[in-house]
Amino acid sequence: MRVKIIGSAAGGGFPQWNCNYRLSRAARRGMPGVRSRTQSSIAVSADGTDWVLFNASPDIRQQIAQAPELQPAADAPLRSTPIRAVVLTNADVDHVAGLLSLRERQPFAIYATAQVLATLEASSIFNVLDPAIVPRRLLAQTEEMAICGADGHPTGVVVGSFPVPGKVALYLEQRGDPAADFSSDTGDTIGVRIGGTGGRGAVFYIPGCSRIGAALRARLADAACLLFDGTVYTDDEMITARVGQKTGARMGHIAMSGEAGSIVGLADVKIGRRIFIHINNTNPVLDENSAEHAAVKAAGWEVASDGMEIEF
Repeated sequence: MRVKIIGSAAGGGFPQWNCNYRLSRAARRGMPGVRSRTQSSIAVSADGTDWVLFNASPDIRQQIAQAPELQPAADAPLRSTPIRAVVLTNADVDHVAGLLSLRERQPFAIYATAQVLATLEASSIFNVLDPAIVPRRLLAQTEEMAICGADGHPTGVVVGSFPVPGKVALYLEQRGDPAADFSSDTGDTIGVRIGGTGGRGAVFYIPGCSRIGAALRARLADAACLLFDGTVYTDDEMITARVGQKTGARMGHIAMSGEAGSIVGLADVKIGRRIFIHINNTNPVLDENSAEHAAVKAAGWEVASDGMEIEF
């Protein structure tokens, strides 16, 4: 089983197109240790031939161009792709907008929760993906599912999904109500356990999570690998950087650091490999020479970068 990180940044990528914060400036200058990143997505294959994407970011065209595994084979038909399915973990723009770039009447399957499927159904622009060609399938949260292509042929990738604390997508918020609570624990945001049909080993992919509770800790116990929400290093990071007014929690993301952060929250959970993904352009760990990057590594975590691969 191969897992390839094709996008490791949060929404907007890194550097974000209109961000002039010091980290984005450093990335544009090509400063050593500050690498550019596209928006969060991973690709998984059980056989090296058929691939399943987890989230379809707005950068998907660039990501495919940078990953030969996701391109048509030299001897393939004139219209073809090794991408057999896309699994969505929520309806955020940085996870669904890339579907629109896959609109060339090419068969593949979309898997998502009822909430996310309803969001796609409510937006007529997604009708460019004809359901007769690109079927939309409910991702069950009570059992593991074998992910199949549009033709029903199994990919060899098996997914178990589960709700995690998060929030509804930004564009679904009721902006006229300043006191509204947009948090959700019921499937607007999910995590996934990704394995193969043989059942040996698995990777957990949770790019969005606002808090760590006992249920999540128990689920992750003895995980071979975890790709986890690394959006912000501190909860008030965007406010301190003066590029926004929202905390990480308000955006549906737990901070890496602090007593309520993910490093502490998962410190005593037995996990083989720990990797932060979905990293915001204000997060100081993007600078590999920073004290924060060193602190993350000292705590046993890695920081994802585009092109990183995991095999199990």
